Amino acid sequence: MKLGFFTMPIHPLNKDWRTSLREDREAFLLADKLGFTEGYVGEHSTDRAENITSCMVFIASLIHNTKTIKLGTGTINMPNQHPAAVAANIAMLDHMLDGRFIFGISPGGLLSDAEAFGVLDADRGAMFLEAINTVLAIWKGEPPYNIEGKYWNIKIEKQFLPEIGQGFLPKPLQRPHPPIVVTAVAPFSKGVTEAAARGWEPISANFLMPEWVKSHWPRYVEGCERVGRPADPANWRVAKSIFVADDDKTAEAYVSDPGSPYRYYYSQLYTKLKRGRLELFKTRRDQPDSEVTLDGICKDLIIYGSPEKVADEILRFRERVGDFGTLLYAGKDWRDVTLAKRSMTLLAEKVMPKVNAAIKPVARAS
Repeated sequence: MKLGFFTMPIHPLNKDWRTSLREDREAFLLADKLGFTEGYVGEHSTDRAENITSCMVFIASLIHNTKTIKLGTGTINMPNQHPAAVAANIAMLDHMLDGRFIFGISPGGLLSDAEAFGVLDADRGAMFLEAINTVLAIWKGEPPYNIEGKYWNIKIEKQFLPEIGQGFLPKPLQRPHPPIVVTAVAPFSKGVTEAAARGWEPISANFLMPEWVKSHWPRYVEGCERVGRPADPANWRVAKSIFVADDDKTAEAYVSDPGSPYRYYYSQLYTKLKRGRLELFKTRRDQPDSEVTLDGICKDLIIYGSPEKVADEILRFRERVGDFGTLLYAGKDWRDVTLAKRSMTLLAEKVMPKVNAAIKPVARAS
């Protein structure tokens, strides 16, 4: 099992923006130093808590200070941006990273972003598909361009001047394009099936109950079988909220404290998801809303403790949901910088060796 990093950071509203951005950046630098294989960062334009407004800009700030970690957009909210801009900027980013790039995409889930960009009442799923198809068409094609769609038209004809290099939309370094991943946030996600059929890879979100994480694998198999390619668990990434300390007492105190960044993270999501998507926090589909509580969410979704306890819980989680290739450590606010860094260090240096020593190389049937 590989170890990666995924952050859609949720910071206290009164925290200095410069401090939160600096700490978010330091988390990626530490992940690279510790040998994390990949790291993803989310983006939102209209959220004071989730305050990274451009994952591309943020990744650009890491290029020359990281060495081996692959960096990914987690995710580009495709309906909110023009496909030509996305195609050009991602192509440049892939070159700047010398191919250490993974292209994470989604329709975008924050409704205030959708409202700000004028797509709140639009079919954002359809916009998402047209946007990524347009980006891939740009990278596959050559000028002059005339790509017509329902939401965007990409045309460079009158101003195509090949003799001076004008009118060319850039292509990424990785051909035909960087690896594409999609974040699965729904139980039994049909998006996972469609992604698999297109050769894309899924990330199961860290705010999904294990029952719903488990439901993603059959959907991935379904998509792979549709196009006749093997369903490899190595291509499945699962994000998880984890906190590791030198002893169980320290870990429990940090996670369970009323001011804990872990409780704050889920309290924010709980408030947002109560407005129509509370099912993600349920353990069964017929569970009444009244049974869903913040205490229950934290109990079911946070793994914490000493390296030994955390390793055992990760292995039990894997037995419950099935084999997967990469565990993505979900970033949280660094309320205590020392403990936050220690958690990442212990996970990489103590927990993952124990986990991998316990995993037997048994092939999983599809």
